[in-house]
Amino acid sequence: MVRTQIQLTEEQTKKLREMALESHESIASLIRRAVDQFLLSGKRDRSHLFRIAESVVGKYKSDKGDISVKHDQYLDKDFDS
Repeated sequence: MVRTQIQLTEEQTKKLREMALESHESIASLIRRAVDQFLLSGKRDRSHLFRIAESVVGKYKSDKGDISVKHDQYLDKDFDS
């Protein structure tokens, strides 16, 4: 095995400690299993991208009522100028 140092948030550490106590496993073992699952799934966690996208919903105003439908046309027009 290769020793690796990582930093976790307080909340991640708290949850891992609770899980380790309940399952009678070490935190390192839980992290190794989580990494294995991540590597086997081949999928990246995109939840942070969705949170970023949601943070701008409704943030900006427009006088155009059809911008959600014709956004590509408006962008083409603006970038051509």
